[in-house]
Amino acid sequence: MSIGNSPEDDRPSIGRVLQQARIAAGLTVDEVSGSTRVRIPIVHAIENEDFSRCGGDVYARGHIRTVARAVGIDPEPLVQQYDAEHGGRPVPTPAAPLFEAERIRSEPRRPNWTAAMVAAIVAVVGFVGFTLFNGEDEGTSTAHVAEGSTPQKATAKPTPTKPADPKPVPSESAIAAAPLDKVTVKLSATEGKSWISAKDHSGQILFDGLLLQGQSKTFQDEERVDLVLGNAGSIDLFVNGKKVEDQFEPGQVERLSYAKGDPEAG
Repeated sequence: MSIGNSPEDDRPSIGRVLQQARIAAGLTVDEVSGSTRVRIPIVHAIENEDFSRCGGDVYARGHIRTVARAVGIDPEPLVQQYDAEHGGRPVPTPAAPLFEAERIRSEPRRPNWTAAMVAAIVAVVGFVGFTLFNGEDEGTSTAHVAEGSTPQKATAKPTPTKPADPKPVPSESAIAAAPLDKVTVKLSATEGKSWISAKDHSGQILFDGLLLQGQSKTFQDEERVDLVLGNAGSIDLFVNGKKVEDQFEPGQVERLSYAKGDPEAG
């Protein structure tokens, strides 16, 4: 008695399905890469069932979805097949606590210059009115003098009140009060979305998912934060309160690691 293959064993590979769909849609690998921003070598590798060029499971799933939509097929069955063949989707773990100063920091209140000016004007008008009123009382209690010969009474000029110096506004290029005994990393998606993965020094996953344009994430650990950026060219990176000036390209996958004291001065 022989045992037949299961239906899963007979289904075509993910790369084969994507390649056939691309050919049926009349698209080249260059055209798929241009429309998805997935680099040409990665598209070739996926069609050859090599997902090691993707930079991790989360990026492999993202690339499969992106390429599948570009060639006009439903990506979800392929993602489910990928999970079944690669051990399934990892159970998400809660992200490490956000940097406390960033969570509780409120927008500094700026001095209300309009209210200060109005208060100063009211004070001046009140002082002048009070002085004139006292001058009229003194004139009525003394003898009348000839018309036109009334001496002008000098009045003291009020001393203008110097407004308080405005409080400094925190710079957008740094994380305020980054502690020296920890490593703090902030990611901001400014030029598009990116799949990111962050782990602490013990290998625990802090975040594994998609960062949409305009969103930010902050991670902190006692020793080290390891990163994988799927679309590194779209990310602004701040480490320990300093912006990291990089030259990452759109669609580029970068593996980075930062510890206390990074980035190095100079």
